[in-house]
Amino acid sequence: MEITFFGAAGEVGRSCIMVSTGRTRVLLDAGVKFGRQEEYPQIEDSVAKKVDGIVLSHAHLDHSGYLPHVYSKGYGGHVYATKPTLDLTTVLISDYMHLSSPKGVSKEGLKSFMTHYKAKEYHAEFSIGDLRFRLIPAGHILGSAMVHVTDGKSSLLYTGDANTHRTKLFDGAEMRNVNADTLVTESTYGMATDVFQKEKDVSKQMVMSIRDTLQRGGKVIVPSFAVGRAQEVLLLFDDYLNSGILPKVPIYIDGMINKAMRIHRHNVIYCRKELQSRILMSDYDPFKNKNFIAIENKSQRVKAASESEASIIVTTSGMLSGGPVFYYLPKLAGNPANKMIMVGYQAEGTRGRDIQEGAKRVEIDRRAVDLKLKVETYHLSAHADRPGLESIINKVNGLENVFIVHGERNKSESLKEYAARRFNATVPSIKNSFVV
Repeated sequence: MEITFFGAAGEVGRSCIMVSTGRTRVLLDAGVKFGRQEEYPQIEDSVAKKVDGIVLSHAHLDHSGYLPHVYSKGYGGHVYATKPTLDLTTVLISDYMHLSSPKGVSKEGLKSFMTHYKAKEYHAEFSIGDLRFRLIPAGHILGSAMVHVTDGKSSLLYTGDANTHRTKLFDGAEMRNVNADTLVTESTYGMATDVFQKEKDVSKQMVMSIRDTLQRGGKVIVPSFAVGRAQEVLLLFDDYLNSGILPKVPIYIDGMINKAMRIHRHNVIYCRKELQSRILMSDYDPFKNKNFIAIENKSQRVKAASESEASIIVTTSGMLSGGPVFYYLPKLAGNPANKMIMVGYQAEGTRGRDIQEGAKRVEIDRRAVDLKLKVETYHLSAHADRPGLESIINKVNGLENVFIVHGERNKSESLKEYAARRFNATVPSIKNSFVV
């Protein structure tokens, strides 16, 4: 097999890897990179439209957002993924098209993309040409998968984004009895110092800070990815609200989060068994919860931002690159009694990273916004930390080669130093190809 990296090499975003033999070429993911400007995989149109299949690891746009472009360039084949990934991808890409109106996407291409899905269950083997694939639970978000591929001679495991820790919704990445000659692993938190606190401790610290703000009459805004962090955070808030630790205040949800909540409910069999049992054995349903108020029109949004009572607003987008957060932040930023809680990864070049690193003024819709509200970061990651990434590397049986992607280059290089103690380890550059 040969693997070629068209994105996510020395960077976070635009994940796109081609696995090929003499007869078959398949893309693993097709994402977009968000920052000060959008960037796309560096794959030639003539190559993209002639691949034999596309296999998605999960629905986040840095892994799926380039799909409409590929179909607009003339690709007419299938996208293979788990059912929840396909459900979520449709919603997220529809929102992306509405908010960004990216160039190069035709109406025909967008329509074609949405009619070429092939849902695959975890562990069920399927073939594309002379390559065989299996999807393995990755623990990252609903439906997320590591992709195992073999040509019968050599084999490769692509982690996509993986989380080795158990969360409220999912068990960690399933690493039992995984065999592969080659591993392509993410490295979002690949630095040796990227060791997470226990989520229980971080959650408690965050909730205590939010409680303090609410008791003082302030509002709390939580920018979040529509899929993954939003559901984890909302279930956490619900638990603390029901226990009385958080005061009974409105919890507003805005953006695509509400649609994503419905998709989680319809696909709850992909969540942890304990959560499934809790829903089936009681009246409790965290995805249809009276404690959450969905914002569905402009007047509700105005009310949520302007009412005098304390509240929590969970809204997209997670890196402050667009969406409803652009409405709320200018309204709330000038009041020091308010607070913004950041819970997800903030990529280089995004407003979220600027604010996280201390910026006191940002530009939103061509208008300067002074940030007088408090800003705090609490690490509730859906990615493996450095020890988790090390455990993924160590648990692959028969491993010889490790390619490290989806990380800022210093983090990828740090993980490479660890992997190189036992394996052939590489941090590829974009357009690099390797025979494995």
